Amino acid sequence: MTDTAHTLGTSRTLWELVERRAALTPDRPVLLQGDRALTFGELRERAERCAAGLYGRGVRPGTVVAWQLPTRIETAVLSFALARIGAVQSPVIPFYRDREVGFALRESKAEFFAVPGVWRGFDHTEMARRLGARGVFEAYDSLPDGDPDVLPPPPADGTGVRWIYWTSGTTSDPKGVLHTDRSLIAGGSCLAHALRLTADDIGSMAFPYAHIAGPDYTVMLLLYGFPAVMFEQFALPEALAEYRRHGVTVAGGSTAFYSMFLAEQRKQPGRKLIPSLRLLAGGGAPKPPDIYHAVVREMGCQLTHGYGMTEVPMITMGSPDDTVENLATTEGRPPAGMEIRIADGGEVRLRGEAVCQGYLDPAQSAAAFDEDGFLITGDVGHVTATGHLVLTGRIKDIIIRKGENISAKEIEDLLHLHPAVGDAAVIGLPDPDRGERVCAVVEQPPGAGPLTLAGIIAFLREQGLSVHKLPEQLEVVEALPRNDALRKVLKYKLRERYSGTPTP
Repeated sequence: MTDTAHTLGTSRTLWELVERRAALTPDRPVLLQGDRALTFGELRERAERCAAGLYGRGVRPGTVVAWQLPTRIETAVLSFALARIGAVQSPVIPFYRDREVGFALRESKAEFFAVPGVWRGFDHTEMARRLGARGVFEAYDSLPDGDPDVLPPPPADGTGVRWIYWTSGTTSDPKGVLHTDRSLIAGGSCLAHALRLTADDIGSMAFPYAHIAGPDYTVMLLLYGFPAVMFEQFALPEALAEYRRHGVTVAGGSTAFYSMFLAEQRKQPGRKLIPSLRLLAGGGAPKPPDIYHAVVREMGCQLTHGYGMTEVPMITMGSPDDTVENLATTEGRPPAGMEIRIADGGEVRLRGEAVCQGYLDPAQSAAAFDEDGFLITGDVGHVTATGHLVLTGRIKDIIIRKGENISAKEIEDLLHLHPAVGDAAVIGLPDPDRGERVCAVVEQPPGAGPLTLAGIIAFLREQGLSVHKLPEQLEVVEALPRNDALRKVLKYKLRERYSGTPTP
């Protein structure tokens, strides 16, 4: 990390980081989208004017403001405006629907809710009203505006909870993860340090800005003073023109992104897909070693993969100067300040500034940390002699599809409502494109009619399940495998049975 980036990393709050970067390089771009560009100086000025407009609407330090917005320049401006006030932000992934959004609004007690209006054919404003959300306003093309002179001084302390992120974890309902400005700055600093980036790089955001990766990545831009291209809707090959137009040097997101880029590269072997690209980087899902070797061999760039979660946005990260073996088979090393403890049974536990403060639910918080203050991750692994982390499995019963956590129990609970389902087990199966795919294995009651994947999907959609959680595979069995004691379903046997089964 450069001396300047290291100094900026000591900022107490995100707003202080914005001000310090804007003072250093006010005319350098930070966000690029289509024909638009926002400089670091403009980010500070627009965010402060937006903060004044929000203040005029009644937003104060500590006010909870939820927002469900796509990856746009306006979304970043709004988020930093809320950071300028010292409000508590609750970002919600744009493709969540009534079930998740309603839960987040109720549990966070949000007093305001920013939505994009009609986006990708779905009316978010109508959903917000249907859910009885308070303080609903649209923030897609235009943002609240006002005179910054009305604002109180910016927050001076970055250790208070100012962020509520949502993760489904192992339960039916999402969990509200509590972060501070300092924990997000620490996470972004970890990422920046590992990737060895410079002010000459050009990054890209092809993931939802409302994901924990949003501030993680933006902190990196502020530390190093380079821009990123924002993609409101990411799809290949359509997005390639923007990568090439802006000369993107760093891209990625998760294993699913690597596979998508590879698929496009293979359409024109021997011709570099993105001429300026030197690094793919990401995390959020298992990375098969074959993917690493294929990217390096066929795309002509390096690939670094890491380990993070909503509770700890950056835990370990591969570095471009790591060995080929470590880049292909490990999750990288932790930065200074991130402690990894391997507990009994190989469970990974974490302690450091980037670790969250716990959960909205005090009972969940109490169960999340051990007696020494280490976060209990539920993941299993070991640390090599060189300090690299190798993950070998998960205790938590979650499925990670395209970098997003999906609760098996939530889908199972809904499947049990189907009249032709007697019992159900939902598992994640290895998938080269998605990281994992969702597979539903069901028993049927006597006399039940036949089940089809299309029928199950239609039923789950009627129940309000988000599209990204829908099963991609259905297996109907005479009896689910169970143990002899409590008759618990043995999911590992199902994974063994169906891991080699291709998606229908």
